[in-house]
Amino acid sequence: DYAYMTVFPGLAIMVTILALNFLGDGLRDALDPKLKR
Repeated sequence: DYAYMTVFPGLAIMVTILALNFLGDGLRDALDPKLKR
C-alpha cells in the first residue's frame, strides 16, 4: 500500500523533531543555570 510510504517518513520526522526539542531543552537547562522555569 502507498500509505506506508507516507506514514513511516512522517513518523521518522516527528520522532526526530521531538528528540531535537528534548535535546535543546536539556542543553539549555545544562548551559544556563540562571534560567528557572
